Amino acid sequence: MTAVAERPSVKSPRPRRTIGFVTASSIVIANIIGTGIFTSLGFQLADIQSGFPLLMLWVIGGVAALCGALCYGELSAALPRSGGEYHFLSQIYHPALGFMAGFVSATVGFAAPIALAAMAFGKYFVGVFGIGSPVLLSFVVVWMVTAFHLGNLQVGSAFQNLSTLVKLLLVGALIGAGLFIHSKQPISFLPAPGDTITIFGAPFAVALVYVMYSYSGWNAAAYITGEIKQPEKNVPRSLLAGTGVVIVIYVLLNAIFLATTPVQELKGQLEVALIAGKHIFGANGGRVAGAVICLGLISAISSMTWIGPRVSMSMGEDHWLLRLLGRKNPHGIPTNAIVLQLLIVNLLLLTGSFESVLQYTQFSLLLCSLFTVIGVIVLRATRPKIPRPYRVWAYPLPPIIFAAITLWMMFYLLRWKTVESLAGLATALVGLLLYFCAGKRAV
Repeated sequence: MTAVAERPSVKSPRPRRTIGFVTASSIVIANIIGTGIFTSLGFQLADIQSGFPLLMLWVIGGVAALCGALCYGELSAALPRSGGEYHFLSQIYHPALGFMAGFVSATVGFAAPIALAAMAFGKYFVGVFGIGSPVLLSFVVVWMVTAFHLGNLQVGSAFQNLSTLVKLLLVGALIGAGLFIHSKQPISFLPAPGDTITIFGAPFAVALVYVMYSYSGWNAAAYITGEIKQPEKNVPRSLLAGTGVVIVIYVLLNAIFLATTPVQELKGQLEVALIAGKHIFGANGGRVAGAVICLGLISAISSMTWIGPRVSMSMGEDHWLLRLLGRKNPHGIPTNAIVLQLLIVNLLLLTGSFESVLQYTQFSLLLCSLFTVIGVIVLRATRPKIPRPYRVWAYPLPPIIFAAITLWMMFYLLRWKTVESLAGLATALVGLLLYFCAGKRAV
């Protein structure tokens, strides 16, 4: 069996532990809350109209995200090196699985969220300003942001932080104002006959995929373990507190959307926050809310356009078959990796379907996350003596709960959305094939 030669990693000094409980909890909240909360509800309403199951989606998704984050926290503390799943799976199982995870992350892992954010931008922009084509606008924003980064122009961290703050303020405003709306919709959030069957049914499992997209960022939050004071205490506490706050925010916000806006107006729509915002704030206020979301979407696209090619570049530096992706221009910009990502984003945009792109990418990403979380159990069995500054609370419940929910989603995705799921599986298998095709040659 062939193996890919990898460059030895340079050991860097361990980061100083300077992050306390409050800061760590804030980082968790900021990392998780994204644009998914403004785009998912309409697609969930296609098969589920009862209030209680709709809110339970966000609770169960939050529990899965929390369990996954707790497991990633232990792995990042036990195997302290950058690289995420690429590093974890290489160390726990085999470099081939690590390469597969890295390939998925370097291709669809960033390209698909960029495409999804661009699609949402097109819909929200047209909804706010009433001009243009959503499809054309999605291409325009991606090309403009990519050109921005190719031109060695960096979006300052102040802009990223400001857009995150404004987004959080918008969420607070929607919830606060929505609570005082008098004209409530006829929907109940108490359990009703048939809700139990709904929660254990296939449509619920598929709808949960949109929730996991909205909670994406939970795994990144666990990577700061090495910088947290008293990690054995503050890592689980901050993950519990941060994820708990996000669960409450998501449940409240979706309850506000459903209580203030007719279900038929939201059903099947991407720009749910704009539609609900008009009912909460009036037509002009709703447009302001939509414009704020457009700003947040541009920020998200810019951030992923900057980070994604760096992952591809790292793999290009490690593996000779991908060496073209490891090349940088005189300004240190991974031009080839950026262009490749742009091409993949454009291919995804050509599908024109937010649902298909999300289901396709989530299947492959869920597969990698599943292997990683199960890796906590595997690593404890195979390497029980390595130092673990932080251990998963209530072990082995978190990895088991995460694995059960993930397998449940993947089973029904494969059964109900077969084409998209097989495409996601094929992407992961291409990564494995590339690994073994690379042979033993160095870059």
